[in-house]
Amino acid sequence: MDRIGSKLFHGLIALLVLCGIGWWLIGPDWRALLAHPPSGQDVLFWSQKQRDAGFRMMDRIPFIIKSRTIEAGDAVSPLPEGEPLDLGPEGGAMMEALNYSSIVVLQDGKIRLESYGLDFEEDGRWTSFSVAKSFTSTLVGAALKDGYIDSLDDKVSDYVPGLRGSAYDDVSIHQILTMTSGVAWNEDYEDPNSDVALFLATEPEGDMSAVVTYMKDLGRAHPPGDVFNYSTGETNLIGILVRRATGKTLAEYLSEKIWKPYGMQQDASWLLGSDGREISGCCIQAAARDYARFGQFILQGARIDGEPVLADGYLEAATGKQTGIGNWGYGYGYQWWIRDENTFEARGIFGQGILIDPTRNLVIITTGNWTSAIGYKDGEAERRSKFFSLVQSTIDQELAATGG
Repeated sequence: MDRIGSKLFHGLIALLVLCGIGWWLIGPDWRALLAHPPSGQDVLFWSQKQRDAGFRMMDRIPFIIKSRTIEAGDAVSPLPEGEPLDLGPEGGAMMEALNYSSIVVLQDGKIRLESYGLDFEEDGRWTSFSVAKSFTSTLVGAALKDGYIDSLDDKVSDYVPGLRGSAYDDVSIHQILTMTSGVAWNEDYEDPNSDVALFLATEPEGDMSAVVTYMKDLGRAHPPGDVFNYSTGETNLIGILVRRATGKTLAEYLSEKIWKPYGMQQDASWLLGSDGREISGCCIQAAARDYARFGQFILQGARIDGEPVLADGYLEAATGKQTGIGNWGYGYGYQWWIRDENTFEARGIFGQGILIDPTRNLVIITTGNWTSAIGYKDGEAERRSKFFSLVQSTIDQELAATGG
């Protein structure tokens, strides 16, 4: 090999070594994302591997999605270790079948079970999807207590002027919280032409948000208050309402009312729409333990240092059955799913969830990446319900054995 060829060869080797070092230094999250880059912003149509890579990095994907930080404070609320929960081989098999990234079980405020999958770790942030709806509802309760909102009987259009003259003119805050507005909406996650797939891509009119621009043109399907119809768009309207009422971004208000004073372990984030406003029906990114802390905050009455954060009676109404949903055993509160056995849930697509069981003083959080949005394709939703039941029955057996 001549001198020039030798230099080129060694230069190429050096470049490959540097690339290899760089590939190692960027870490497993970025390596997975670069290996399976997302195809656009619509996660409903990403592949399984794209979701595996992207759900842990929704607030860090360059040039695709922007976010706003939910700041944590200096003090961290402890989550002490409790007696490990023994679910046996059946529980382990159930967990593996859920394609989970994290599972945390708290009882009496102590960690009874904590497990991570999909190469996710304790200090990572996984997206919440519609679990964020229950956070948004909680901010409504705070805004009521703080005097920013007068009453849940107020009309939505009183707080969001862009909705005046639309089907929302006669809809109350209570009715959008319970998703009984009667305004037509299609939430089909597998239909690229559904409202839920299209509304955030709308170009804002003037100083209106993209959400209001889209929602003001929807028609009426039922009289207000008569029929439950799940609508992510309406939770986004709730977010616009809270933002206008408080004069604060949702991330700022959540940080002020809960994230800092309750002692979350790290900053979280909230994804933004094209208009720079939080997508309030979706997409908080947080650590698994911080989702568990939020569940514990709700379980203990939404109080911090003994002081209520929400308006009197709001939490009980929010987590109680306000309307039926046409499915035996379930109802809906204020952006919470209500089970008949005195439990309630925050739920998001692809396996995100917070189950709260006051009877057993229990919180269970799950994050993951199911093979389909609502978990029916391969039965993950049913398996998760069975997993919840196994945790509950195991705790019941423990209590029975100790006379508790």
